[in-house]
Amino acid sequence: MSEEINRFDLPQSEIPRSWYNIQADLPRPLPPVLHPGTKQPVGPADLAPLFPMALIMQEVSQERYIEIPEEVREIYKLWRPTPLLRARRLEKALGTPAHIYYKYEGTSPSGSHKLNTATPQAYYNKQEGVQGLTTETGAGQWGTALSQACNFFGLECKVWMVKISYQQKPHRRTIIQLFGAEVTASPSPLTNAGRTILSKDPNSTGSLGIAISEAVEAAATSGGKYKYALGSVLNHVLMHQTVIGQEALKQLEIAGEYPDVVIGCAGGGSNFAGISLPFVHKNLTEGKKTRIIAVEPAACPSLTRGKYVYDFGDSIGMAPMVKMYTLGHTFIPAPLHAGGLRYHGMASIVCELYDQGLIEAQAIPQLETFGAAAQFLRSEGIVPAPEPAHAIAVAIKEALAAKEAGEKRVILFNLCGHGHFDMSAYEQYLNDQLVDYEYPEKAIAEAMEAVPQV
Repeated sequence: MSEEINRFDLPQSEIPRSWYNIQADLPRPLPPVLHPGTKQPVGPADLAPLFPMALIMQEVSQERYIEIPEEVREIYKLWRPTPLLRARRLEKALGTPAHIYYKYEGTSPSGSHKLNTATPQAYYNKQEGVQGLTTETGAGQWGTALSQACNFFGLECKVWMVKISYQQKPHRRTIIQLFGAEVTASPSPLTNAGRTILSKDPNSTGSLGIAISEAVEAAATSGGKYKYALGSVLNHVLMHQTVIGQEALKQLEIAGEYPDVVIGCAGGGSNFAGISLPFVHKNLTEGKKTRIIAVEPAACPSLTRGKYVYDFGDSIGMAPMVKMYTLGHTFIPAPLHAGGLRYHGMASIVCELYDQGLIEAQAIPQLETFGAAAQFLRSEGIVPAPEPAHAIAVAIKEALAAKEAGEKRVILFNLCGHGHFDMSAYEQYLNDQLVDYEYPEKAIAEAMEAVPQV
């Protein structure tokens, strides 16, 4: 009897040498990004105060593959390639004929997929002679990753952390500080953006949009000493994450399988894009028929209930305007525990794929998400972060659908980070203190009234 294999690893020589840029394969080009003041398409000069030129060029590149600098690949070797695992115990618990695989990004030093882009962003800023970087963070995974990457390259780092996460996740805050970064609860009195929000609501729990406004303002007013780094949404960020899906393709080949379904959680889009875009590439160029599913919280349902219009990327209106599925930039989410998914919009690439019918989207409530996380933990032994637990919930639904249909189905999802710093959320789940929250249609309508007319 042959031994069952649960884990599929690659040697370090198989770390991708290039990032995959889906802009080369999109059936129609992305809508232009607009200047927040003039509402005209932005050029490199408009973005130069915030980003190094190398990243600006990646943002607009139409090349299919962009080479990964060797210095970045050397740092990737600290954790890449990450493992692909087959969830056989979960399959057994569900009684499903489906084969469930997950790519585990929680093995990175920062505990999530975010270091895949934080590393090159810090590298390119260092190459341009920048003193430091500003950024925002929701759950704290991006802040952790960027503070670590800045530490690698000797850059200063200032992080604005959404206030509710700052309060819920003090250990994320501590590890960011251990890497030498400054952490400020957002909204804060340190910026005009923060003071504006606090004047309207002194008890504001914050949002990613507000934290972005503060970080962008801090960079833009630094006289060139600081640039801004974003952990999701932008084209180059999603591209950097494609190392995940590229490795998964090779690992599934070792397993002798190809996915019928690929699933990722989606807040700004980086984790979802990282696992899915190389498979979208196969669908577009080789005629594959893999279903691609983006999963978001029912409390922050930008794809499933938002409108596809131009909106600001931040809450104040300082950031460029992007055409995206948005709940309105003034949207303030409920303080659900999946902090990394509390964003009013979505990456332009993900929005275009959804609008063109190339991917699907589902919204999952909080209790179902944590129930799926608990079931996964009890079967596979890994504590998932609340964000990828949304993907686990849909993977379980797909596996049960395969069971009902009596058919084998190969399911792949991205477990983009561990939940070791999310114990307060799990404690509330165990104590029946978590509640489901559906964002009210009236609140969406009110927020949409503030969307700029383009």
